[in-house]
Amino acid sequence: MDFDLPADDDPRRTEVRAWLAEHPSPTGRDLAEAGYVAPHWPRPYGLDADPITQIVIDDELARAGVVRPSNPIGVGWAGPTILHAGTEEQKARYLPPLLSGEEVWCQLFSEPGAGSDLASLSTRAERDGDEWIVNGQKIWTSLGHQATFGILIARTDPAAPKHQGISYFVCPMDLPGIEVRPIIEMTGGHTFNEVFFTDVRLPAGSLVGDEHRGWTLAKVTLGNERVSLSSGGALWGRGPVAEDLLDVVRAAGGTSDRVLRQELARLHIESEILRLIRLRTVTAAIKGEPPGPEASIRKVLADEHGQRIMGLAKDLSGPGGMLADRGPLGSDPALWHYGFLFSPALTVGGGTGEVQRNIISERVLGLPHDPDV
Repeated sequence: MDFDLPADDDPRRTEVRAWLAEHPSPTGRDLAEAGYVAPHWPRPYGLDADPITQIVIDDELARAGVVRPSNPIGVGWAGPTILHAGTEEQKARYLPPLLSGEEVWCQLFSEPGAGSDLASLSTRAERDGDEWIVNGQKIWTSLGHQATFGILIARTDPAAPKHQGISYFVCPMDLPGIEVRPIIEMTGGHTFNEVFFTDVRLPAGSLVGDEHRGWTLAKVTLGNERVSLSSGGALWGRGPVAEDLLDVVRAAGGTSDRVLRQELARLHIESEILRLIRLRTVTAAIKGEPPGPEASIRKVLADEHGQRIMGLAKDLSGPGGMLADRGPLGSDPALWHYGFLFSPALTVGGGTGEVQRNIISERVLGLPHDPDV
């Protein structure tokens, strides 16, 4: 890490404060039009903000208690890909309501037979005049039941090698022939879905980028996904963090159990390592350097760290940890119980830990690829 944060009277801070004074309770649209939802995006959708300015904006919004619109797949994955390869018409149509949270997005990538090996997908899109006819199935589609649009990859040239002949589309989720079925989790909640396409007709203008070149764009999306999933709270950017659990223990007077103290210290150390890796990425961006392998490395560490946080929260609950209405040392039971049940998904979503380790070993450590069988 090699940077200093601006002082309290820095003009970049005072500018945000002045705007907040005029907009004490900003809507999602207010924040989007001001460029504060994704300030690093180019104008007119963002502010072309450098990393330090982004941090300043984050600080000032947090200080004012302002929360950005919730549209994680739209802002984190779909938006950057449309910015990268979309037409000006596509950007103007999709990005403003995406940023404001008025149109929620989902990701239509994984399939029952193509999860970690995503390029083996079998969903087909066949050209028919000014339309594409889509048939196939997607699974583990987060927010599919709430989304207005989805980013869809489908095979458009079945004769091509598996990493070729794939195209990238924007898919309205209300088209005839789309069926969304919920996948109820062991949390009792419903985040994921399976989505079926039966002769779904997409307009030709739904294609993003070049026909048959969608795998390149899918990698752009996946790169942003791994950054997004390894940020913020322990549950893919949501929920509690290690310090929240440590605060619970401190509030209860600490612990004299040596093993428990060691586990708590481990969580604190891991949390600091993850924070420093993020700051290293910020430093690289400030210097104009590519961030390197930090995204995949941080995701591997963050997923397993999140599982340890939730597991230790249950341990701290003692025998009451077997119950849904008991939290560690009198804290919010629903928060920790949900997190414990959800946390096994962390090392699967966004690329399994095993796949991430293969990426790191081959692209960072220079180890050979697995032999062809």
